[in-house]
Parts: sequence; C-alpha cells; structure tokens
Amino acid sequence: MKKHGRMMRMVLIFCFLISLAACTAAGSDTTAKSGAGADAADRTGDVLVYGSGDYTRINPAMDEHGEINILLFDGLTAHNGENEIVPGLAREWTWDETACTYTFYLEEGVRWHDGQEFTAKDVKFTIEAIMDPENGSENAPDFEDVEEITVVDTYTISFKLASANIAFLEYMTMPILPQHLLAGEDMREADFFRAPVGTGPYRLEAWDEGQAITLVKNEGYFKGAPHIGTIVFKIAADDTARAMQMQAGELDLALLTPQDCERFEGQEGYEVYHMQTSDYRGIMFNFRHAYWEENRDLIPAICRALDRQAIVDTVLLGHGIPAYGPLQRNRYNCDQVERYEYDVERARQVLEEAGCVKGEDGFYERNGETVGFVLSVGAGDQVRLSIAQAAAQMLGEAGIRCTVEIPERVDWGGQMAYLIGWGSPFDADDHTYKVFATDKGANYSAYSNADVDRYLVEARRTAEPKQREEAYAGFQKALSEDPAFAFICYIDADYVANASIRGIDADTVMGHHGVGIFWNVTEWTME
Repeated sequence: MKKHGRMMRMVLIFCFLISLAACTAAGSDTTAKSGAGADAADRTGDVLVYGSGDYTRINPAMDEHGEINILLFDGLTAHNGENEIVPGLAREWTWDETACTYTFYLEEGVRWHDGQEFTAKDVKFTIEAIMDPENGSENAPDFEDVEEITVVDTYTISFKLASANIAFLEYMTMPILPQHLLAGEDMREADFFRAPVGTGPYRLEAWDEGQAITLVKNEGYFKGAPHIGTIVFKIAADDTARAMQMQAGELDLALLTPQDCERFEGQEGYEVYHMQTSDYRGIMFNFRHAYWEENRDLIPAICRALDRQAIVDTVLLGHGIPAYGPLQRNRYNCDQVERYEYDVERARQVLEEAGCVKGEDGFYERNGETVGFVLSVGAGDQVRLSIAQAAAQMLGEAGIRCTVEIPERVDWGGQMAYLIGWGSPFDADDHTYKVFATDKGANYSAYSNADVDRYLVEARRTAEPKQREEAYAGFQKALSEDPAFAFICYIDADYVANASIRGIDADTVMGHHGVGIFWNVTEWTME
C-alpha cells in the first residue's frame, strides 16, 4: 500500500508540473517568435545580462542574500572556489590567543568607486553599524563576541573578542561600507542603498527601478579589473518570466527551475550547470503562534508524513536530495540523528497517541478543532510553491489539513508556518547559530531549546575539529528531537548560461538562493 500510494502521489505531482511546464513553454515560443531576442544580437561580447529578482535596496550590512553584493563590495576576507577563507581587503591577519584579539593588515591604495581612499575607519564603522541593535541587522549575531574595535593606524585594525570564535574570519567576508558616505545616515533607509558605492570589481552605473540594474567594471580594482565590461541585472517578475527571457535570448545567465532548465539541455548556444548547494527547504513553524503552544507535540507527525524522495523526484526532477538537517553539505554533518523517514502510518499513530481523533472528513481533530495549519509561501518562487503544494497533499493523506497561501508580504510574527529556505556552504556556525539559537537575528521561528543553544556556543568556541564535531553532533541530535523545521530537501542550483561565457566554476558549492556563482567573475570572459 505504501509503495502504491507513493507512485500515485508522484504521478499526480508530475501531472501538475507537466501542466505548468507546458504553459511556460507556450509563453516562451510566443515571445521568441515576436522577435524579442533581437536585443541579444545587438549586444557585444562585453555585456553580460543576468536574470535577477528585484531589489528594493542594496544593503549588505542588513540583508544577507543579495547576489549583487559581491560585485559591488569587498570584505576583509573572501572565499575561493572551495569556499575556503582567503585574503580580501585585508592582505593578512594575526590571532593573539592570550589577548583574544584578531589584527587585520589592510591593502593600501584601495579606492572607493567615488575615488576616496578605503581605510580602517570604514571597517570599524561598518561592523559597529551591524552590531548596533537600533539597526536590527540579521547579521548582528556574527559579531556579538566583539568587545572592542581599535583603529591602530590607517591600514591596521584589531578586534578584541569576549571569547574565541572560530567562525570570526568567516564573518569578516562581510562587505565593508564607506564611512564618508554613511556616517550619520539611517542604516536601513539611507538613499545610499539605492546608489551604493563600494570597492568591488564593478560599480553601479544606472538603476531603472523594476527593470534593470547596470554595473560597469572598476578599472582601478585592486585585484585587477574584470574582463567583462558591463553586467546588467535584468529584473524578472518570477521564475516563468526568467525562463521566457532566457529562451528569447534576452539573458546570458539565469538561475531557472528544474523544469525550465531541462528544456535547455542540448540546445545549441546554451550551457547548463547543475550545481550542488547547501540550500535546503523545509516547513518553518512559528512558535509565537498560539497554535504551536498547544500542538507542538504534533510536529513529529508532520515530519513523518512527508515523502521527501517523492518531492525530489517530481518537483526537483532529481536535482537535489532529501533533507533531514541543516548541515548535510558541511564537514560537521551528523547522519546519526532522527531523520523522520516517510511513514504515514506512524504519523497517524503519533496523532492518535496525542489524543487526536479522525473526523468524518478524514482530518484529525483535537479538543474539538481540526488538526492543521496554514503554510505561507513567498511570491515568485515556483519551486518553493510546488514543494509546499506537494507537502500539503501528503499531510492531507495523513489526516492533517494544510492550506497553502501566498501572502502579499511575509508576516514573521503572525503566520503559522512558512516554506523556509536556508543554508550556507561556509563554516558550520553560519546559518546555524543565528537561525536556531534563542533570540538571534535570523531566528524567525522564535525557536528556543537550551541544549541547542549550549552546543552551538561550544562549537564556535573551539578550533579543534574533534571538539567541534562532537558539539555539532549534539546540536543536530537535539534539533532532531525537538524540530524547529520539518526539513524537506536540498535543491541544486540549475543555471543556464550563454555558451560564450567562459570561467564559471561549476564545482563550487552554492549558497542560499544559489548565491555564489560570481565568486570569480573577474576571470570570466565572453567569446
């Protein structure tokens, strides 16, 4: 029965996706025939057009996931293709264990895009702005160990920490902002964030709201000017629009859905990249909501009712893996945890052991109320919506009513649950401490577990791999026993590129939203 049910479910989901793909394909054909691809013929090999989501601001101090950030800004440290820490604006650094102090020695002669010189004062200004609770940065937990920042001289700066934090060099990849343009300004609403000035390989030339953001290469970039002269972030309303623009020749590079990506396989003039990511999807429960105060003990039933492999096979077309935790693509992953393997009968048993009784409509009831919740999904992400719809169908089969909605805006405090996406290819502290530790900047679920907190602190306090491994194993086991999320899957980043682009590193593990493809953009060429 279980196998038959899975096959029927996969067929239903597959039929839904085929219908969606057919609609998208029809739109693409119409656009192409109308001659919309003429723009591509008019462009030279010195212009790369990237299919992008929209931006309301470019503010790396407050917002974490902007793909455009790495083109405009630099941090003191950076990542290479193996996601290891390498020098950035800092040419080198030292760690004084006794004084618990990092000292960074900066590159000299680096210029902001407006010609002003970059100095240690800019670094101090940026990190203090992130640490200021008035600014409400989700990145603030990265720097909560900082006790004192000292500008030693123009090109030297030190950070005294309250306790050792092995992830600190990771967090110094944070883009640095110019003090001379932001001092005294509102760090969330300043006009600067619509006309940003950085030290990065590209500078902002124009921003046509809702249409395109145009960047031109920084000829004076301290690491050497890029080869490609102009990169245009062309704004697409959603995944479908991006696929249509790619088919019409309006884009040179885009992150597409698995369904749209497969249509470009083998097409002349295109290169398809299926890139691994640390980017997972899951149901995030809002523990501020009164429903979970009464029904938190039912979350294991929700976790067991999800056929993760079926979702990977049908929604992702195999471009991903089932998820059971937040560190599966990290060296400190622990696979000896409760994975909540798909078992609909066990899910029903959990409900019944908690006193739930199945009603005539097939849904369980508890204390006179139907067991179920509303699952919110952000607008414009078709893959996330399809995952949510598939999950709702599976929960319904287990007797849990799940309704999917797409609100106009995310209500972190008021919603019942959200189809969340998170993940980091970097140090294990990244996207665990600030996401799952109590009251941290990216803990949007208001989750709190004393054991989780303790293990996460232990892990960031030691540089010894064995001790970190033990601490992260403890964290993952505690999280699995008291789930904050119902983990579903890790998704691949399916990029389609103009075949003329050379230099894309297909082996680098991407981050959340597939971010990271531009890490070596200065080396790219277009033939």
